[in-house]
Parts: sequence; C-alpha cells; structure tokens
Amino acid sequence: MHPVVLLIGRLPHVIGNVALQLDHLPIEWLGAHDHAEVVRQLESEPRIACVIMGAGLDDDIRGDLIGIIASLRPDVCIHLKDRTSGPDGLVPFVERVVQQELLPQSDRMAMTV
Repeated sequence: MHPVVLLIGRLPHVIGNVALQLDHLPIEWLGAHDHAEVVRQLESEPRIACVIMGAGLDDDIRGDLIGIIASLRPDVCIHLKDRTSGPDGLVPFVERVVQQELLPQSDRMAMTV
C-alpha cells in the first residue's frame, strides 16, 4: 500500500499535472483546492501521510487551511512551497518532500539509478 499525499493548490489542473509528472513515485495522490475539499479529504482518508500546499493560494487562505489541517489531523506534517521558485518549482518541491519524508531509503536509491 502506497503512502497518501494530499496536494493543495489554487488550480485543479496544476495539482493534476503534478500527480501526472510524478506518477513514477509509489505515492497515492489526492488533491484539494478549497476549504471544503480539504476538510472532506482529511475526514474521508485516514491514510494521508502528509500535506503539501502550493504557493498560489493567498496567505489568509493558507493560514486558514493550516489551522484546519492541524486541528483535524495533528499527526500530519504540512509542507508549504515557497513563492520565489515560481510555478515551475512545484514539481521538484513535491518530489523532494516525498522522497525525504515518505519513501524508504531503498526506494530513493533505486530512483536515482
């Protein structure tokens, strides 16, 4: 069974593109784009191992979502992408987080070969 990652972003197609570009990783991807969707995903999927939030969301929304995630799932790490790397930085950021946080070292080594 693969770890589950919740990707949160402003635009649905961006999150879908990230999952497509990283489909070589042994991860089950979920997406959310607003408050209600985040709550629904967190309440319906207990296997979420971490949350990765893109930089396209407004700071007030990001803060609100962080509070919701922390209150509903205090066991889940929340990773926020920086804004300076721009939209092109999302896929590399997500890949780094997943490889460092969720994949066993043997899986990471196999992917670099």
